[in-house]
Amino acid sequence: MAIIEVKDLSYSYGEEGEKNLRNVSFSVAKGEFVLLTGPSGCGKTTLCRCFNGLIPHFYGGKLEGSVTVAGQDVAAHAIHEIAPTVGFVFQNPENQLFALTVERDVAFGLENLGFQRDEVRKRVEWALDVVDMRGYRYAAPYELSGGQQQRVAIASILAMQPDVLVLDEPTSFLDPLSSLKVFEILRRLNREFTMTVVLVEHRLDLVSGFVDRVMLMNDGQVVLDGEPRTILSLEEAKMFGVGVPKIVRLFNLLKGEGFKFNQLPLTPQEATRMLREALKP
Repeated sequence: MAIIEVKDLSYSYGEEGEKNLRNVSFSVAKGEFVLLTGPSGCGKTTLCRCFNGLIPHFYGGKLEGSVTVAGQDVAAHAIHEIAPTVGFVFQNPENQLFALTVERDVAFGLENLGFQRDEVRKRVEWALDVVDMRGYRYAAPYELSGGQQQRVAIASILAMQPDVLVLDEPTSFLDPLSSLKVFEILRRLNREFTMTVVLVEHRLDLVSGFVDRVMLMNDGQVVLDGEPRTILSLEEAKMFGVGVPKIVRLFNLLKGEGFKFNQLPLTPQEATRMLREALKP
């Protein structure tokens, strides 16, 4: 069952400006983990803003076509009506954290939605447990590392238990180890809680092994869409400026040298296992 439906979507930030999205159509099934990637300026962030109603209600502009999330037409529903359904995590966690303690930041959304105190407390504890930040509940967010701040930002959205979690390059300011931790948390949310995840990301070396589907955008359109191993092995992906994982590039070279593999690996663990199999006497 589709939880996101996009039909013939076109959008420009100005009424008469150049279109940032052009005739985009696709659907996302409930429980999918989708990676949205592509060169800078291709329309990824603009598309994500359509999922929670920031477009058209906050940014204005001209929107054509339709975006439906969990049965709600985003153009016909206010942002606060969509907020319980779609959670949005921004690129820089400092833009999302403002309270004096981690606990207060995570509770903020719930309080604004009118939840009772006992339910707020229960959800805050649950969200902090999921992102492994319960021990920091009384810490000041500005004293945390970048990776910890991003985990708190995810917890603040997670506490509202949305059906869809959208993240716009959440690891841009993080080191590889902190980024990997974020991706592991997202995978857990997707697998254990059947949460639909739409992730905008450029670090394909780290994230490609976690996702179910890759959508590649270019010039305001979705140009490639499919299973990660298939999409990342295509020559077109490199032509559009996507940083194809080094492991995929290596195994393509090995295939050219005569090695035979049933599929391309997406993680170092898969690569190690497949090389051992290929080198067996």
